[in-house]
Amino acid sequence: MSKKYLFTSESVSEGHPDKICDQISDAVLDAILTLDSEARVACETFCTTGLVVVGGEITTTCYVPVSEIARKKIKEIGYTQKSGGGFDADNCSVMVTLDQQSADISAGVTSAKEVRDSKSADPADQFGAGDQGLMFGFACKETPELMPLAISISHRLMQKLAEVRKDDPDIHYLRPDSKAQVTLEYLDNEAQRVETVLISTQHDPIVRGEEDNKKIQEIIAKDLMEKVVVPVFKEFDLKPDATTKYFFNPSGRFVTGGPQGDAGLTGRKIIVDTYGGYSRHGGGAFSGKDPTKVDRSAAYAARHAAKNIVAAGLAERCEIQLSYAIGVAKPTSINVNTFDTGIIEDEKITEIVKQVFDFRPYSIINNFKLKTLPRDNGGRFYQDVARYGHFGRKDLKLPWEALDKVDALKKQLEALTARA
Repeated sequence: MSKKYLFTSESVSEGHPDKICDQISDAVLDAILTLDSEARVACETFCTTGLVVVGGEITTTCYVPVSEIARKKIKEIGYTQKSGGGFDADNCSVMVTLDQQSADISAGVTSAKEVRDSKSADPADQFGAGDQGLMFGFACKETPELMPLAISISHRLMQKLAEVRKDDPDIHYLRPDSKAQVTLEYLDNEAQRVETVLISTQHDPIVRGEEDNKKIQEIIAKDLMEKVVVPVFKEFDLKPDATTKYFFNPSGRFVTGGPQGDAGLTGRKIIVDTYGGYSRHGGGAFSGKDPTKVDRSAAYAARHAAKNIVAAGLAERCEIQLSYAIGVAKPTSINVNTFDTGIIEDEKITEIVKQVFDFRPYSIINNFKLKTLPRDNGGRFYQDVARYGHFGRKDLKLPWEALDKVDALKKQLEALTARA
C-alpha cells in the first residue's frame, strides 16, 4: 500500500542569534587550535541586546583575544552600526569568563581505561572519549551529496540569501537574521513535489524609500522569489510546481531581529546542523568543542561511515549510532540501520563497518586531522561549518565527507559473500 506524507526541514542564516553564538564559539576554537593543537576547548557563547558573553572551560598554552575574535565575527556576519537593529560589533559589550577543563575529565581522555586495565601499547587505546553519550550519522540518495533533500534546499536558500544581502546593492535593505523552511511531499519514501517554501528575513523599516509595510512586503516577496528561490531551485532536480505554496515574512513584518529580537546560545540548532530532523540525533551540539569531545568528532565519523555505505551500494539509506563511555577509547555500541534498504542484513553491515572503520577518538582525530586541519583565510575552519550545516557541504572540503572507504567496504562485502 502506497504511503503519502509531508516532511519539513529548516535552516537559519548566519545572522540568527543562535548561529552567531555557534560561529563565535568555533572562531575561538579555530584561533586556539591554530596556536595549540593539543588544547582542550569547550567554549559557549550567549548573546542578547547589546551583550555577548563567552564562557566555558579551556586549557591551552596560548593566548587568543576572545573579545576581538567575537567582534570580528559579528561584523563579518553583518551586524554593524550601519545595519541598525540594536546590536552591532563595535558597540556591544563582550564579557569573557573562561575556566580550565576539569582535571578529572582531562585525565580520562589522556589515559584511557583500556590502558589502565591492560597496559595496551596501541596509541588509540591510550586516548579515552572526552564524554559519554550517543551520536548518529546518516546518508541517503536524495542528493548527490547523499543528504536529505529538504535540509539541503533549506541550507542553499539561506546561503543564497546571504550572498545577495552582501553583494547585491538592490538587496542591501535586508538585515542578517533569517530562516528558511521547506516542506516536501513524499510517496513511498521518495520526494515527489515541493509543497511549501517559507522564508522569513529581517529588513530595514524603510525599503527603497517605501514606508508602507504592505508595499515593503511585496517588494521583499518579489526579490526573494527572483533572486533567491528561482536561482536555488535551478540547482535541484525537484522543482516547485503550480500548486507549491510560498510564504515570505508571513508574520507581516520583520524589522526587530538578531540578538535584539531573541537571545542566542551556542548549541541550540543541532537539527539544523545535521540532517534537518530526517535522522535521529543524540542530543550533543558541535560548536565550541575541540575534537576530543565525541559529541563532535564521533558524529563526523558516523556521517563518514554512513555516507560511504550508501556510496558503496550497500544501502539506499543508512543511519549509524555510536555510543561512548567517558575515558574509554572503544565505542560501547555500534548500530547500523538501513531502514530495509540494505542489500544484506543490517547485522552483517554492522560487522563490515567494524572491520573498515575505527571509531576510537584518537583514530578519528588522526584520520580526519581534526586538530591540525588547514585553516585558510585567517585561520578558519570550524567557524565555517558552524553555518549552513556540518554535512554535505559542496563549498567546503570536509574530511568526513570523503568517499575513501567505498572500495574497502566492497571488498569486505565480497569476502562476506564468499564465506556464505
